[in-house]
Amino acid sequence: MSNLAYTDDYKERFELIDGKIIMMSPRPRIAHSRALGNIFREFSIYLKGKKCEAFADGVDVYLDEKNHFIPDVMIVCNKDIITDLNIQGTPDLVVEVLSPSTAKNDKGIKKDIYEKFGVKEYWIVNTVDKSVEVYLNNNGRFYLDNVYVYFTDEEIAENDALANNDKNKLTIYTDIKVSVCDNLVIKIKDIFENI
Repeated sequence: MSNLAYTDDYKERFELIDGKIIMMSPRPRIAHSRALGNIFREFSIYLKGKKCEAFADGVDVYLDEKNHFIPDVMIVCNKDIITDLNIQGTPDLVVEVLSPSTAKNDKGIKKDIYEKFGVKEYWIVNTVDKSVEVYLNNNGRFYLDNVYVYFTDEEIAENDALANNDKNKLTIYTDIKVSVCDNLVIKIKDIFENI
């Protein structure tokens, strides 16, 4: 028996990047879906009843006539840019979960365009090495605030047991403070849950 979800109503997804149509993978991998779902869950639980709102994969963002994106997750604080169909303007925070077919654009031209349009915070999530690059916008330019890497509880305990002067001891961050929302902190282990 065939899966009817992918036959009759199948629609190819694409983004418009600097005026060029870029086809998107129609079906993300499980790790990709889990990461974006985990992030969206954490954002939406915190933001319930607050000014800002979280949106997940499938919501179009129209920055201008040449740049239409479908971010994996985003936070929008300006309700005036939310329409019934899409977001008409710049989200405050954008999360892109890397896929083999989109990684180059997510780390390159899309990052540059998000920067140009004033996205305040940009996350690049890598499900292979379980890391999150967080870029913050300062005076129209992104700078790398930090690279957060997931460590198991056992790895953290082993690291904590090392002497402070041990050259192998790492500085391990377990949380990401979201700059665009007061008091929103996301645990890295929650991002990579079941991955």
